[in-house]
Amino acid sequence: MIDVVMPQMGESIVEGTLTKWLKKAGERVERDESLFEISTDKVDTEIPAPSAGVLAEVLVEEGKTVAINTVVARIDEKGGSAAPPPPAAVSVPPPVPPAPPPPVTEPAAAEPSEEELGPLSPLVRKMAREYSIDLRKIKGTGAGGRITKQDVEAFLAAQVAAPVAPPPAPPVPVSPPPLVPPSAPAEAAPPPPRTEAPKARVEPMSIMRSRIAEHMVLSQRTSAHVTTVHRIDLTKVARIRDRNKEEVKARYGYSLTFLPFFARAATEALRAFPIVNASVEGTNIIYHNEINIGIAVALDNGLIVPVIRRADELNVLGLQRAIADLAARARSRQLKPEEVHGGTFSITNFGSNGSLFGTPVINQPQVAILGVGVVEKAPVVIDEAIAIRHVSLTGLTFDHRLIDGALADQFMQKVKSVLEGWSEQVL
Repeated sequence: MIDVVMPQMGESIVEGTLTKWLKKAGERVERDESLFEISTDKVDTEIPAPSAGVLAEVLVEEGKTVAINTVVARIDEKGGSAAPPPPAAVSVPPPVPPAPPPPVTEPAAAEPSEEELGPLSPLVRKMAREYSIDLRKIKGTGAGGRITKQDVEAFLAAQVAAPVAPPPAPPVPVSPPPLVPPSAPAEAAPPPPRTEAPKARVEPMSIMRSRIAEHMVLSQRTSAHVTTVHRIDLTKVARIRDRNKEEVKARYGYSLTFLPFFARAATEALRAFPIVNASVEGTNIIYHNEINIGIAVALDNGLIVPVIRRADELNVLGLQRAIADLAARARSRQLKPEEVHGGTFSITNFGSNGSLFGTPVINQPQVAILGVGVVEKAPVVIDEAIAIRHVSLTGLTFDHRLIDGALADQFMQKVKSVLEGWSEQVL
């Protein structure tokens, strides 16, 4: 028997909620086939089967919250599929007339590709197959118009609720009404009373949203949050990006953004100031030997911070590839448990939504997070003259228990100097 356990889906996650079983006891499962869904404050995701076999026991029911590493099911690796039924006795059937030809049906539409609809989660594809849904008829409400599980459920509910029009009744001959003398007009009926729409709608938080709330409050209670903001001239980076982005797109299939340049500069600053890459445990400071950068990714109903391990060993292209891959798999619910914990420093790019700057919450047990504001053209005074430059307001939110303002500003000056004096080639 192979034990199936509740995985740890984040650095500080101690429990998870099993929201749905995708297989029933007694059913055959293949290795890496989706087995059940879980929800934590980090992610809603599908958990694959660790081994092929028969799902022998289901130990945790849907909707129950259990600690990490709790055994939720067992798989019998030696279990096989059910034996085929014995052959029926042979008998000679009487002759029957030939069956009429089958009705001609239109061929089923091909399953839409990700180029048409964007990334789709395995769960959405499974629901589309089970209910024969053409996903092109559904308007996605997720990030970037992505179709979510809730969109599919709403579409199904609308199909069930749609009234079916009855066939038209045959016309009935109507004789003209008899002529009657005009009478005094009747008083108009009073209008029906107006019903006011409810002034509020109450619905419970999702499990992921409530866990995020707990984690954010815990972080604010744990760390003394302070933010320092610096204006960074990204004109050199913008020119290098403009020269290379078309070739990068053609050669590798992903866009070249500003974010990997910030990540590369952050690794240089973390090497120079290792205390920003540290964490606090009681009265001890833990200095991490690896630089593992978490990148905040917005989801339909929350956010998640997948981790780029040993980010200091990657160049700009390697960082861009890792960012694009982790973000796509986060939104399609395909991240592995080990990819969402172990971070030592985080970056959040709220500038992608047009924000100038913000004050993000530290991702515990880390002690700092870099917030990247929008990169835009602005007038800047250089040598007594006004010039148009690409600038960004970028801030470091740090834990004042461990990091003082002067050191935080030195860290930011290092990030600024790397970006403003950029010389590293992309291709």
